[in-house]
Amino acid sequence: MSTLATLSPAGGVRRLLSTAPFGDTVAAAAAAGRLVVQPRMGMPSVPVMLGGLQAVAAADATTVGTITLDSYTRVGDHDSARKALREGSDLNGFPIVAHGAEVTRDMLAQIGAPDFAIQVRHGSPLPLGIVQALLDAGLDATEGGPVSYCLPYSRTPLAQAVDAWAASCEMLAERVQGAHLESFGGCMLGQLCPPSLLVAISALEGMFFRQRGLTSISLSYAQGTSFDQDVDAIAALRHLAGQYLGDTQWHVVLYSYMGVFPRTEAGALELLRGSATLARTTGAERLIVKTPAEAHRIPTVADNILALGEAARASEGVVPQPGSITDNPVYAEARLLVEAVLELDPDIGQALRKAFEKGYLDVPFCLHADNAQRARSYIDGDGRLQWLSTGRMPIAATKPAGSARLGADDFLGMLSHVQRGFDLAALETDYRRPTALTSTASTAKDAK
Repeated sequence: MSTLATLSPAGGVRRLLSTAPFGDTVAAAAAAGRLVVQPRMGMPSVPVMLGGLQAVAAADATTVGTITLDSYTRVGDHDSARKALREGSDLNGFPIVAHGAEVTRDMLAQIGAPDFAIQVRHGSPLPLGIVQALLDAGLDATEGGPVSYCLPYSRTPLAQAVDAWAASCEMLAERVQGAHLESFGGCMLGQLCPPSLLVAISALEGMFFRQRGLTSISLSYAQGTSFDQDVDAIAALRHLAGQYLGDTQWHVVLYSYMGVFPRTEAGALELLRGSATLARTTGAERLIVKTPAEAHRIPTVADNILALGEAARASEGVVPQPGSITDNPVYAEARLLVEAVLELDPDIGQALRKAFEKGYLDVPFCLHADNAQRARSYIDGDGRLQWLSTGRMPIAATKPAGSARLGADDFLGMLSHVQRGFDLAALETDYRRPTALTSTASTAKDAK
C-alpha cells in the first residue's frame, strides 16, 4: 500500500493515502505525452473488486482505477447495503460505507501497485457520507457536482444539493491537500444536450470546487455526435478553465459516447477509437471508456481491459492539435452562459441555484423540478447538436426549417443517431470523416 503523507499548510501530517495522488498521477502522464484511460467499474465483493483493480493496474495502457458505488450507497441507504452484503444479494457496485474504512484500506493494500491512482464514482446528490468514507479509506479522488449529480439523477432540491456539495468540497480540502474532484457537468444528458451548456456547467462546477478550497480539479465533456463540434467544445472548455481555474491543478476528462451504444462489435470499437482520437487531438488528459459489451450486458473485467487497450492503441501517434476559440460557436455560447451566471451572485453555489430559478441554465429533456424545461435540442443535417429552443437562456436558438416542435419519432431518432450510424458503417466508417455523424469534411488534422 502506498503510504503517502499529505501535509497541512503548517507542515503537519494530515493523513496517509492508500493510493497514488490522483491529480498528480494524471498530470505526470500528461507531461510525458500519455493519455490516461479509465474504466467505469464497480463490484460489490472485495475479492472481485480487488481483482478488477489489479487487472486495470496491470493493463497495457496508462491507467487509473475506478471504484463505482452501488445504488443503495448513492441514496444513503447503508442499512440495505449491509443487509445485501450479509445475505449475498447482488449489488450494482461497491458499498464503500457498508464495507467500512478498514475493509476498503485492506483491499487497496493488496493491489500491489504503489503508483496506481483510484477515483470513487457514485452519482449521489448528497455525497457527504460517501466523501467521509472514501477519505477514511485513504482515497483522495471522486466526482460529481451540485448540478450534475442532482438534476439528472434525483428529486433532491438543487439548493439542498448545493449545500451538501459545498460541505463535501470543504471536507475534501480540509482532510487531504491536493484532493481531486471531477465535475460531471459535461455529461449531463450529454447525448441530447448541445455542447455549450455542457461546457458551461462543467466550468461553473469547477469554479464552485475552487471557491470551496479544492486545488486539484478536472472538467468533463461527453463525446457527442460530431467530431468537429466536439473539438470546438473541448477548446472552449480548456479556454474557460485557463481563464477561471488558472491557479489550480486542472485537466480535462473526455467520456466515450454515453448514449445508446452500437450493437455491433465493429461499430462499438470504431466509436471507442474515435473517442480516443478525439481525446488526443484536443489535448484531453484523461479518457473514460465504454466497452463493446455496453449494448448487450454489464461489462466484465475482461471487457474493460480490452476497451482500455483499444483506446490506448488508438491514441498512439495522434498529434494533439487543439481547436481555437476564434470563430468557435460553442465557446461563444458557453461564455455567454458562464458570464450570465457569474453576474447573479459572488457565491458560485448561490449563482447556480439562481441561474436555474431564472432559467439562465436549462437542461433539455431534464424533468427535475428545479429545471425550467423550456430548452430543446435537435441534430442538424451535418450531425451537430443544436438548440431548437433556449427558453430564457441568454443565447439564441437555431431552428430548422418548418416546425420547432419535436415528435416522438424525432426524439427516438436522436437517441439512436450515433448507434445507427456506427452500426451501419461498422469498420468502414471513420469518425473523423464526413458521415451521418460528422458536421463537415474537415479531419482532425484540419481542426482549427
